[in-house]
Amino acid sequence: MGMEPKQELSSIDLAALVTELGRYEGAKVDKAYLYGDDLLRLKMRDFDRGRVDLFIEVGDTKRAHVVAPEHVPDAPGRPPNFAMMLRNRLNGADFAGVEQYEFDRILVFKFERGDEDTEIVAELFGQGNLAVLDENRDVVASLETVRLKSRTVAPGAQYEFPQSRINPLDVSYDVLEHKMDESDTDVVRTLATQLNLGGLYAEELCTRAGVEKTMDITDAGEEEYKRLFDAIERLKQPLQTGEFDPRVYEEEGRVVDVTPFPLEEYEHLDEVAFDSFNAALDDYFFRLDLSDDAEKGGGAEANRPDFEEEIEKQKRIIQQQEGAIEGFDEQAETEREKAETLYANYELADEVLSTVRGAREEGVPWDDIAETLDEGAERGIPAAEAVKGVDGSTGTVTVEIDGTQMDLEVSMGVEKNADRIYKEAKRVEEKKEGALEAIEDTRERLAAIEKRREEWEADDDDEDEADDDDEEKPDIDWLARSSVPVRKQDKWYDRFRWFETSDGFLVIGGRNADQNEEIVKKYLNKHDLFFHTQAHGGPVTVLKATGPSEPARDVDIPEQSRKEAAQFAVAYSSIWKEGRFADDAYMVSADQVSKTPESGEYVEKGSFVIRGDRTYYDDVAAEVAVGLRCEPDTRVVGGPPSAIEADTETSVRLQPGRYAQNDMAKMIYRQFRERFADTSFVRKVASPDLIGEFLPPGGSDIVDGDGN
Repeated sequence: MGMEPKQELSSIDLAALVTELGRYEGAKVDKAYLYGDDLLRLKMRDFDRGRVDLFIEVGDTKRAHVVAPEHVPDAPGRPPNFAMMLRNRLNGADFAGVEQYEFDRILVFKFERGDEDTEIVAELFGQGNLAVLDENRDVVASLETVRLKSRTVAPGAQYEFPQSRINPLDVSYDVLEHKMDESDTDVVRTLATQLNLGGLYAEELCTRAGVEKTMDITDAGEEEYKRLFDAIERLKQPLQTGEFDPRVYEEEGRVVDVTPFPLEEYEHLDEVAFDSFNAALDDYFFRLDLSDDAEKGGGAEANRPDFEEEIEKQKRIIQQQEGAIEGFDEQAETEREKAETLYANYELADEVLSTVRGAREEGVPWDDIAETLDEGAERGIPAAEAVKGVDGSTGTVTVEIDGTQMDLEVSMGVEKNADRIYKEAKRVEEKKEGALEAIEDTRERLAAIEKRREEWEADDDDEDEADDDDEEKPDIDWLARSSVPVRKQDKWYDRFRWFETSDGFLVIGGRNADQNEEIVKKYLNKHDLFFHTQAHGGPVTVLKATGPSEPARDVDIPEQSRKEAAQFAVAYSSIWKEGRFADDAYMVSADQVSKTPESGEYVEKGSFVIRGDRTYYDDVAAEVAVGLRCEPDTRVVGGPPSAIEADTETSVRLQPGRYAQNDMAKMIYRQFRERFADTSFVRKVASPDLIGEFLPPGGSDIVDGDGN
């Protein structure tokens, strides 16, 4: 089969790469994308070179280099939180250079922006990782969390590099001699491990120095060491000057390695020369990917995530969870039966307990009590017959009454024992509640995977055609189309008031006191933000940092999204009903919202106690837009105009006014029907009832009737 193709860059490759990437210093970052869970793409604009796409991959393949536009894959669908966080931190930032950490396989990319600086640390060894650091070198987010004795990489903690290793390109002759003499193996292995050169470059140095690779270290002396030292000096020269002569090496037509300069070790292989090491890396990894795909069965199918396996996995989890719930039901039932049997046979149980308790108070050992009870059972005494065993270590007696076995605590009476058993039944039922919520979460995950599979199979051709921007809608004129396909997706938050901000964050609000209560109790996670109006009587408004089935994590939420959430809180409050055009809202973090009043305070349903400082948004306009969305699903949406108008095919903007909610819903419905060629589509997805769900309580007027 020949050589295994290289999947990871060596320390020497990275030293060469850093020199070349330095030439892009000053480029401006446009956008960040995350493909899968280990490939980051930074799209930048360079003053001299135009568009620059920097790829950093930290999975099975570990690499970093600039990629030619024709090798850039289509942008992935909705960006995950990691990519959103990077967009918020890096949009408009300057690329301020990259360094290799010591001689390790670690690159530190630096970015500067007026308000904040960011570093991205790419760990291109072992498991691979990407960590995003703020100006204090605290980890904002990382793809993997590392907690080892030697180092920690976790959000909120200071980033820690691995322990230093020797840099073979910096060693003095004395250090080289010392390291060689310490070794007890052959020359090539010593160079590879003690001097940290790795197998390939250790062999290359031996070849260049004319030293027998397998020579035992005890036979090597000053002459060999000097020749090796000179070979290292020659090897590092291009790394210092940046004058490379890169090569991609092939064997039987497939790529096997890429190096910044020709290697004598590879003289037997076919080679292709490149002008820059970046171009060589791009060619190598692009072709490596293609050959991998061909081996896996080729083409786009090879990149297709294994949806079936994921779906099966989630279904198995649901089955296990449902099985557990049945188990909880049976267990709770069994405990209840025990308590009821105990009450039904009160006197018998009381006799057992008082007999054993009396004996213990007189200091009778447990073993003797057991013996006395056995004798009593032989004589046919019912209380003694009921006892199946005593356990001194737990102070319990096991009884069987009416065919039901149970453990009773001797120190308590019958009622207390029964009460304890009822409590156990209740605890099991609470576990069942938790399990039911877990099933809900799993079902949502399953639905999300099935939806992704549908999207994959529908093969989003229009995805990212124009300018490879995943947010840009394909230019389909849905208004003019004679038939618009209906794509409905029920969401868990449909029953609340909701909208998605222009940065893609979900905001939910309560329609009434019950929902306000539920949102705070069930859906307010620790990194979410809470909004409310100064005036009484408005929806509890929660700006979600993450979805309900995602783990809570700290995400940078842009100011634009916060302003939109504040406007949502104002527009759907009692302010609108009173016909006022603006009012104030405030924002607090989730941990400032409490349901438990101080003593002497009373908190009514749907209200909360807010503690600590609030961030105020003054004179927020009471305005909403209601529109019809055709991509990625077809539905009515409503909320702050800045979020809704850009996300819909057509919309209407409203402010407080004279038309009652029902009348306004019908007016908007008629407008939508006039604007779409496919009127039956409007009837299906935007009935007056559905439009009404997004209208504020109270009267409205249309601000501009011409749509957008």
